[in-house]
Amino acid sequence: MDKKDKKEKFVDDGRVIADMSVDGMPPPLLGRKAYKKRRQETAGTEAKLSPREYVSVFFGMISSYALVGLVVFGGLALFILFCIKVWFK
Repeated sequence: MDKKDKKEKFVDDGRVIADMSVDGMPPPLLGRKAYKKRRQETAGTEAKLSPREYVSVFFGMISSYALVGLVVFGGLALFILFCIKVWFK
């Protein structure tokens, strides 16, 4: 007998074993009805930030961007110094 004959046909019964939806992720292109229903139920439950929390989040984002920029441009500066002082001599 062939393996094709022994293989059972898969039938999707619609059960959810593990919910993989994460808040903040964009919805799938071909959405399911259960997802749309859940999305409608949770609409309007976003957290409201106080002005102090908003400023704290803003400066946290700016400092993280500044740190990444410092690392990138610092690495570039070290590479240029290496080229000038060692590699091209």
